[in-house]
Amino acid sequence: MKLLLTGFEPFGGETINPAQEALALVPDRIGTLKIVKLILPVVFGTSIAAIRAALREHRPDAVLCIGQAGGRMEATPERVALNLNDARIPDNDKNQPVDEPIFADGPAAYFATLPVKDMVAAIRSAGLPARVSNTAGLFVCNQVMYGVLYHLAHELPHTLGGFMHVPYAPEQAARQSAPQPSMSKDDIARAIAAAIGAIERHLAARR
Repeated sequence: MKLLLTGFEPFGGETINPAQEALALVPDRIGTLKIVKLILPVVFGTSIAAIRAALREHRPDAVLCIGQAGGRMEATPERVALNLNDARIPDNDKNQPVDEPIFADGPAAYFATLPVKDMVAAIRSAGLPARVSNTAGLFVCNQVMYGVLYHLAHELPHTLGGFMHVPYAPEQAARQSAPQPSMSKDDIARAIAAAIGAIERHLAARR
């Protein structure tokens, strides 16, 4: 079996993105899953196109996208993605859509098809904080989650998909004007691996 694992480049004035940094530390195989890694641009539209190309090339059994959510204290698998772009800041190509649908022919929202509660339980069992989140925001992270689920629904309906946010890395939190929670890149990688373990078990149980 195969899982597509994505992260993002730095954005918003940051010099690193913990999603990108941690991906390099995640094993290339977890259980029966071969892990295919992809770093995405923080650019509306372009990021979805990159994922769609990877879906068509690799035809994975599951997709897990990872993004940075500064201010969160734990790893947060996302439950829902909204069909809406409403950017608080520009993306890395200076695009800043406001109140725009992601896909005009798409539903108002998609629910993740990954086992989000099992992922939370697995991360906590690994000794790390986690909770289910009900908002992926309205920036590129939400657009990627929605885009993945849209393309899976239309092209790979048996493939599971979803998104997980992770906190700042410590060096990012240290640069903030107000105190912010953080998680080391090693611990973020462990959280991702634990979540993938839960996905692998869920896939095995479906067979």
